[in-house]
Amino acid sequence: MKSRTDLSISIVTPVHNGGDNFRQYLSSLKQFAPPETETIVVADGDEESGNLAQAYGMRVLQIPSAGGPAKARNLGAKAAKGDILFFLDADVTIAAETIGQVNRIFTQEPDLAACIGSYDDSPGATNFLSQYKNLFHHYIHQTGNEEASTFWGACGAIRRDIFLKSGGFDESYRLPCVEDIELGYRLKQAGYKIKLYKNIQVKHLKRWGIISLLRAEVFYRAIPWTALILRHRQLNNDLNLQWSSRMSVLLVYALIAAVVGSWWWSGVLWIAVVAIALLLIINHPVYQFFNRKRGIVFAIATIPWHWLYYLYSGLAFAIGIIRHVFDTTQSNQNPKTISS
Repeated sequence: MKSRTDLSISIVTPVHNGGDNFRQYLSSLKQFAPPETETIVVADGDEESGNLAQAYGMRVLQIPSAGGPAKARNLGAKAAKGDILFFLDADVTIAAETIGQVNRIFTQEPDLAACIGSYDDSPGATNFLSQYKNLFHHYIHQTGNEEASTFWGACGAIRRDIFLKSGGFDESYRLPCVEDIELGYRLKQAGYKIKLYKNIQVKHLKRWGIISLLRAEVFYRAIPWTALILRHRQLNNDLNLQWSSRMSVLLVYALIAAVVGSWWWSGVLWIAVVAIALLLIINHPVYQFFNRKRGIVFAIATIPWHWLYYLYSGLAFAIGIIRHVFDTTQSNQNPKTISS
């Protein structure tokens, strides 16, 4: 095992239409990355961001047309020279201690293959939806299991030799999707150890709007993640897949069914009352968290959005199951022939 002074880190970041968030990210690297840290920016069909990164002294790899973050990260990883690949998104900022924390972790735990961090509790965008979403993400990671069941590309580090041996990210994901989760599943199936370090925190700068949030949550995360769960047959009681979340999905649909059914029979409204009570009880810790961070008014305002999250998560899971069954049926009906 290499000593701490010999253990080198390469930061790899894909960027596409980086904008001001990317500028803030580069500034944080310039301020906090030790001089010996290799910093690689892969400009994914984004010459402007590539030029900006060069102006900040970063090593830049240019991809003429966008191929997605999976392809960009793989390209950066192959070009990197560090023992540890530290993947960061282009819309976060690091803290003064971030890189040193990663270095110490891999030095002190030679059997550790990869680690992931968390968003902090001070999101960069100030609008309500961004505060809610990014704080909720912080809460999910801060209450997750330390023995992680997946990887996270926004703030995740992995030994370079293991990353390359594992084949890197799946480049069939052309959009920011679940390529990091998919890599984590493969790492775990191969017997590698991944840990969540809750004290490694980066600030998320992304501004969420209603359309951008729903599009990302449903089409880029929930439906593809369902396909992964069914393919790998892994439904771990961790992060977004905890039993409380699964139960909340069922309760939200029970609530909707009861409200709709009350048009014909008012007696079913008691089911809605019970569902509301159970939703508030089960999710009390997260609402208490929002209250502690932003006050009671903010916490109350998050409730309908949180329940909407359960609604579209359940819908996306159902769509994913239907697609999986259809694809499996089609595959069985049209088996591939093997030529001799």
